[in-house]
Amino acid sequence: MNNALIGLIALLIGVAAGCGLGYLLRELAHRRKLAEGVNKIAEIERKASDLMKDAERREIEVLAKTKDKAIKILEEARLEEKRALEELKTQQLALIEREQTVSTRLLDLDKAKDEVEKAKLKAEEAHKAVEELKLQAMTRLEEVASLSREQALERLLGQVEEHQQEALMSRMRKLDDLTAEEIDKKTKNILATAIQRQASSHVCETTTTYVELPTEEMKGRIIGREGRNIKAIELLTGCELIIDDTPNVVTISGFSPIRRQVTKRALEKLIADGRIHPGRVEEFVDEAKKELIVDIRKAGEDALYELGISPAGIDPKLISILGRLKFRTSYGQNALLHSMEVARISAMLGEELGADIHICKLGGLLHDVGKAVDHDMQGSHPEIGYKILQKFGFPEEICYQSIGHHEDKPKTLEAIIVKAADAISGARPGARKDSLELYVKRLQDLEAAAKSFPGVEKVYAIQAGRELRVFVNPKEINDYQATKLARNIADKIASEMKFPGEVRVTLIRESRVTEYAK
Repeated sequence: MNNALIGLIALLIGVAAGCGLGYLLRELAHRRKLAEGVNKIAEIERKASDLMKDAERREIEVLAKTKDKAIKILEEARLEEKRALEELKTQQLALIEREQTVSTRLLDLDKAKDEVEKAKLKAEEAHKAVEELKLQAMTRLEEVASLSREQALERLLGQVEEHQQEALMSRMRKLDDLTAEEIDKKTKNILATAIQRQASSHVCETTTTYVELPTEEMKGRIIGREGRNIKAIELLTGCELIIDDTPNVVTISGFSPIRRQVTKRALEKLIADGRIHPGRVEEFVDEAKKELIVDIRKAGEDALYELGISPAGIDPKLISILGRLKFRTSYGQNALLHSMEVARISAMLGEELGADIHICKLGGLLHDVGKAVDHDMQGSHPEIGYKILQKFGFPEEICYQSIGHHEDKPKTLEAIIVKAADAISGARPGARKDSLELYVKRLQDLEAAAKSFPGVEKVYAIQAGRELRVFVNPKEINDYQATKLARNIADKIASEMKFPGEVRVTLIRESRVTEYAK
């Protein structure tokens, strides 16, 4: 037990000695670290002091350099200011000199203006004096000659005309030939180009006024018992049926081309059906009217599409009115085909002459739209067409085409082009035909218009009335008077007669001397 206690005590003593020794070693280590820390702090303070000294030295150097640069900048600024002041002084001196020069010139201009005004007043006074002297001289001359100024001028011109007829006539012919030749050449080139590009049918269309029958027996069925069938047809359609001795043909007579077309279609349906009585007549007439309305609308739309005009901006009612022209003719020429032809030619002429092509084309197509309803409305077709186009909201440039193509001097270039295209379409060979009576009457009127002038011996209308040959008495009409007479005849024909195209007046004056040798 004692050994254990001794061992425990020895252990405690050893532990205590170890703790003391550990503490002593730790203190020694701590003091050594403190000493090292103090040395490091001293080293850091020394380095910081060196850095501060270096920074102060650099600051002094930077301040010195900055001061030198500032001094240089100030010197340069002073020099620049000095140069600017010198330039400003120079500019001020130049402005002063310019102001003095301008002032001097203004003074000179004022003086010159005053002199011009004085000279103008003197000139006006001199002009007035000259006019007064001229008036006095004219008055004196009139008193001496016992003639007024107009009378003297008329007598002088008469003497010149009497003594210089040949020279005047030669000069007039030369000027007319030069002008006419140049204009004619350009006109022919433009018209030839337009006509060559337009291909139209030579055969004229006419309104169908007859219906072919399969047999003669069908005539009796159309007439019906006591004529009730034919009376029903005439009452419902407003047209008259002429049943004569012509084999297998029934003629339809009516004022309106639309009614004639309705009658024709209804009659063809009745003949095909075979059951002809008033009830069937009414049914087929209604069907024919409905079909015709659709065909009329389609004809108007086809015309617009064929010409490249969009129907979107055109009222459907106007398209239907345009389509009615398909069943309207003028001198045997289909009115719708004529309008389409005028539209094409107008567009080509407008392209050559620099006009508005849209106005030319649309105006050419609608120029005769009044003919579609002139049977149902009062007034001429140009006026009716103008009102129709206005009603549907077209601009004045297009509305005017309906009236302009019948005026002697249209107001716009487009109207002149449409008028020319209308004349080309109506006057080309094969476009129109006329009855024999109207043809002969037109020739007689042409000859009578030329014979109404004194000195005319014989007149012949040739080339279907497109040329007039006038023979005059050479003893009554001289060369100078012949030129005036030809022009007067042409003016009279143009003002008093209506004709397609133009009429050429050729006046012939010749002297024949006959002697006999015996």
